[in-house]
Amino acid sequence: MDIKDFKSGCFKQGYKYQYFLPEKINHNFSWQDPSINALLEEASLHLGELNSFSSLVPDSNQFIIMHIFKEAVISNRIEGTRTNIEEALNDQNNIDPEKRDDWQEVHNYVQAMNSAISELNTLPLSNRLIKNIHKILLSKGRGEHKSPGEFRVSQNWLGGATLADAVFVPPSHEHLPELLSDLEIFLNNETIKIPHLIRIAIAHYQFETIHPFLDGNGRIGRLLITLYLVYNKVLQQPLLYLSDFFEKNKTLYYDNLTLVRTKNDLTQWIKFFLTGVSITAQNSAYTLKNIIDLRTSCEKMILNDFGKRAATGIDLLHFLFSKPIISSRAIQDKLHLSARAANNLLQAFMEAAILKETTGYRRNRTFVFDEYIKLF
Repeated sequence: MDIKDFKSGCFKQGYKYQYFLPEKINHNFSWQDPSINALLEEASLHLGELNSFSSLVPDSNQFIIMHIFKEAVISNRIEGTRTNIEEALNDQNNIDPEKRDDWQEVHNYVQAMNSAISELNTLPLSNRLIKNIHKILLSKGRGEHKSPGEFRVSQNWLGGATLADAVFVPPSHEHLPELLSDLEIFLNNETIKIPHLIRIAIAHYQFETIHPFLDGNGRIGRLLITLYLVYNKVLQQPLLYLSDFFEKNKTLYYDNLTLVRTKNDLTQWIKFFLTGVSITAQNSAYTLKNIIDLRTSCEKMILNDFGKRAATGIDLLHFLFSKPIISSRAIQDKLHLSARAANNLLQAFMEAAILKETTGYRRNRTFVFDEYIKLF
């Protein structure tokens, strides 16, 4: 099917409201628009550069967790939470009580992503996996009463106070089994010969249109992009997250999804998606470069200035790249140091302007690797 001939679906009458029933997507797609090919080539090029860069970075797992935290913060921000990355990296006990629900939702997202990446070693990209992720995402906090890990069995809607004045009403729950089965087959159908970036662009649109959960659909839909690209080895490491691009272009994001439903304009959505992949891949590679430059600079300073403590200082520095907000107790436990040795090392890091203390307390102090956090 040529995408210009794509029919997105139709509106069906419910009880005092209309819902949108999307067409199934498990078939081949083709296109004649040369600008799609140009955008696809550019996005693929920048993804290749990101993969090459990540393969050259030693201990890249240190940095992946920060990318996941950034994604968690931004993806949840799209849904209305207000936690920043520094708060998300802090211990829950250090968070203001009124912000702890937001903090919990960010940490649920991080846990869901880490679990999903691990499960891809044993499970295909499937509805079962999606439900497992959703269960973790909503397991604690405000979403725990919205059927975590279960597809909805009632009608949901977007915008408006009621179904009658909703901005968009997804398909009735009776249609979910066949629509979700079709989506799962489309994601894994090796007989369909379309580029992975085009396939996941279409799949993301379809998932957001189906809206299969009572809550958390946007976050799961955005997670699905990265999981698909990792599962199909388009991404060597989970370092590409589109939430930042979607948030910065939030109106265009929702408008382009709506255009598919109302005008059958799949072309514009695919162009928008490919542009996002290209920009995000470039930004991710740039961030990796800055991380390496920062680590090299700090290592050089420690080796030149720390004398006998240089080896322990390097160990602490590497720990900070995976945990950039830290306490003396955490350093004692991680590096097996006495309280005095840990505090002396912290003092040296503050004098070198690598760490700064943020509480102003004499006890229970918190230290932040601020220059690193600012890269995200």
